[in-house]
Amino acid sequence: MRATRGFTLIEALVALVLIAILLGLAVPALSNASEAVHNGSAQAALGGSILGAVSHSASAGAEVVLCPGDADGCRSTIDWSRGWIAFADIDGDRQRDPVDTLLKRVDALGGDVHLRSTPGRTRLVFQPNGGNAGSNVTFTLCDGRGMEKAMTLVLANDGRLRSGSPTEAAARACLAEM
Repeated sequence: MRATRGFTLIEALVALVLIAILLGLAVPALSNASEAVHNGSAQAALGGSILGAVSHSASAGAEVVLCPGDADGCRSTIDWSRGWIAFADIDGDRQRDPVDTLLKRVDALGGDVHLRSTPGRTRLVFQPNGGNAGSNVTFTLCDGRGMEKAMTLVLANDGRLRSGSPTEAAARACLAEM
C-alpha cells in the first residue's frame, strides 16, 4: 500500500470550522478596538480645540468661537460629528467672515463616533479671560460600541473640561442619526 498525501474532506471541514470560529471572535474585537481609537481621537481633537481656543483668546485678547462647521462657517446644529472650526471673532458677530482668522479646522470624526452638545449650544465663545461665555456645555460622545461606552465631556465656564457618564436618554440620543 502506498501512503497518500493531503487532507480528507473531514479534516478540511474541521479546519474551516476552526477558522470561522477564530474569525468570529477576532472581527468584533478588532471592530471594538477601532471604535475605541476613533473615540479617543475625537476626545483629543475636542480637548485640543478647546485648549487652543482658550489659549488664543487669552493671549490675543479677542473672542474665539468654536462651532460645528467647516472653513465656510458654522452650522446651526448640536451635532459636531461632521467636524468643527475655531476662529478669532474679530468683528464680534459670532459668524465666520472673511475678516475672521480661522485658527483650527477638525474634519469629520471617524468610525461610528458621534459628538453632540447640549441642546441650544451650537457654538462656544471664549472670552479674553479664558472663560466660556454662557452656561456650562455638556458634550455626549458615543460610538459603535454601544450606549455603555458613551461618555460626557463637560466644559465649565472657566474653561475646565471633565468627563462623566451620560444619562441613558442622552446616550441613546447620541447614537441616533441626525
